[in-house]
Amino acid sequence: MRRLAIVAFLFGLSGVAAMVYQVAWQRILAFHSGVGIDSVAVIVSAFMAGLGLGSYTGGRMSARVDAPRALVVFAGIELALGLFASLSCWFYYDLLYTRFAASYGSGSGAVLLHFLTLLPPTTLMGMSLPFLVRATVRDPTTAARTIGMLYGINVLGAAAGALLTPWVLIRLFGIEGAVGFGAACNVLAGLTVWTIGRTGGVSPEPAAPPLARTQAVEGEPAGSQPFALWVALYALSGFCALGLEILWFRIVDVAVKSTAFTFGTVLAFYLVGLGAGSIVGGRVAVRLARPLETFLTLQCGLLAYAALALVVLVALPEETPSFTGLIEYWRAYSGFELGGSAEWKWILGLYVGLPLFLYGPPTFLMGLSFGVLQRAVQDDVQTSGLKVGVLQAANIAGNVLGSLLTGLLLLGWLGTSGSFRLLLVVGVVFGVLGVRHYGARGRFGVLAVVLALLVFLVPDGERLWNRLHGDHRGRVLFEEDGTGVAAITPDGGKLRLSVNGKGHSWLPFGNMHSILGALPAALHPDPIDVAIVGLGSGDTAWAAGFREATRHLVVYEIVAPEKRLLERLASPAFPQLRRFLRDPRLDLRIADGRNALLNDETSYDVIEADALRPRSAYAGNLYSVEFFRLAAQRLKPGGLMCTWAPTPRVRAAFLSVFPNVVEFQRGKVLVGSLEQLDFGPDVWAERLQRHGAREYLGSRLAEKIAHVVQTARSAEHSTADRVEVNRDLFPRDEFRTPD
Repeated sequence: MRRLAIVAFLFGLSGVAAMVYQVAWQRILAFHSGVGIDSVAVIVSAFMAGLGLGSYTGGRMSARVDAPRALVVFAGIELALGLFASLSCWFYYDLLYTRFAASYGSGSGAVLLHFLTLLPPTTLMGMSLPFLVRATVRDPTTAARTIGMLYGINVLGAAAGALLTPWVLIRLFGIEGAVGFGAACNVLAGLTVWTIGRTGGVSPEPAAPPLARTQAVEGEPAGSQPFALWVALYALSGFCALGLEILWFRIVDVAVKSTAFTFGTVLAFYLVGLGAGSIVGGRVAVRLARPLETFLTLQCGLLAYAALALVVLVALPEETPSFTGLIEYWRAYSGFELGGSAEWKWILGLYVGLPLFLYGPPTFLMGLSFGVLQRAVQDDVQTSGLKVGVLQAANIAGNVLGSLLTGLLLLGWLGTSGSFRLLLVVGVVFGVLGVRHYGARGRFGVLAVVLALLVFLVPDGERLWNRLHGDHRGRVLFEEDGTGVAAITPDGGKLRLSVNGKGHSWLPFGNMHSILGALPAALHPDPIDVAIVGLGSGDTAWAAGFREATRHLVVYEIVAPEKRLLERLASPAFPQLRRFLRDPRLDLRIADGRNALLNDETSYDVIEADALRPRSAYAGNLYSVEFFRLAAQRLKPGGLMCTWAPTPRVRAAFLSVFPNVVEFQRGKVLVGSLEQLDFGPDVWAERLQRHGAREYLGSRLAEKIAHVVQTARSAEHSTADRVEVNRDLFPRDEFRTPD
């Protein structure tokens, strides 16, 4: 047992490494094809498809070896993973991204390459559990306990990895350092397990003989139900689980106003519930008489709880103790600076309490289901790894389908609330199967009816998003799809545009975004072609088009609902917005702006990234040295690049690329060029005083921007040399890396 405990701990380290890789590789591969929903869905699907293939392949191979040999193979898998990981940053970034990025330019090419390049390591990951099960299971009557323990510890390791990756590894050592840590975990696990395997293994006793299907046991013996039934049930369970995961993360993402730390922190609690449930489920399952009944009950129960939690979240009165503060937070423009804020009471409520309330019990029930499943099918030591592998492959296939269908289609067609209802309808299948096997008078008739009723009780999108934007009067306008939730809320006499709960800009136009958009257009003598990365309320892009010389205004935005939401407001009440959206020069593209600049070799007179908080997820992609170099490559001779510079690192990164830089408002806004800039604030201000400019911007705003122009000064490059800049593989500002 001592050796088994050591091996289980090492499998937990393997789980840490796997989660580090998933976060790091997904981020690197997003440079190839973008951070849009389609790209991310393909990357995640490729990752999971490899896991599924590995589970199936590993399961079949494990049935052909004995326990000691299976342990040695497991050790080899870990060592191979460590070797691949140690080269992976070079392979995925230095080779594929910097040298062969054009191969990802077409959608089909990106899909094919993501699948091909992720297949080797993820297949190895998927193979590990079947071989370890074959190496450690010594008696089918206790197999559920052993397998539940192994899987649960691996998942808990992944939870630790989800926390460590943003909070420690990337923050302090960058993406390459994080991956190196993961590789060390795999190598340590592989070498230690190999040593154990060479010195007797963990199960020297002879395997127990197969349990005959006719053996007299109380209740349903293992193998009494067709294995194909369990494969189908676990695939359907995987579909529901990943669908729920996407919906839960959408809700929490809006509720917490996420930063770069959010995904890993919130995911960790999902995995903790799943891992803990697997361990407990394995121990409980060995005493179950009717595993099918229990499994179906758990599936119905977790879906019912998920729906009821959402009902409570929306229906709870604002005056409820400790809930008023959350309402005020949801009503606010911005959120906590997670990683630097001292508001720990509310941080714990949002990042711990809310996730545990929404999906703590359901994920625990998911974990319990895994143990029950093993109790139902494990009737032979020799095929223990095979059954685990085939079942995991089926579950992952359901995961992939649930992820793609929910993320790419259902959120756009039905929204979050409608997608929840559809999953409840799917869940009724579990109740109906229970009725078929155990009769309508038992629990399953009630459970099926409860799920059906909850379909009608789940709050609609209007009530859900009004609650999570802190408005009880139904004044929130929203649009959503798989790319995000865009909302317009009244705020102090203006309208605030929020994306995933966090304020981005305002209507009507005329604030800082207008200044940011107009400055480079004022500086350039003839800005014919202009590109803006980020739409927001349209303020920045609108102001960037104030020059009559501008003929083409390209705007890139990855959150598609923003456009639909703004079109709903394009009325005479907002004449500037209406003019902007009807401007024939406007070319609004729903795409990742950085990726578009990479794949489209069009040159521009002005390129500008709209203001983005430096701690937002993926903000480092637009504040790195490599992004500024890419933008510089897409400038025409004499072209200008403009950025908001919220931190010294952003300023230093910009200055490291552009030799000629003018800064405004004490360095808050930077405009740079590869060629010599003719410093002329009076000339720039005069362009803002022309009749066409004043008519377009309005006299008051034109005067305001002209005043900002007078704050211009040449940037001193020497002051940036001592600052560690943001890099693609070390986004220091995004993860609040200490100086």
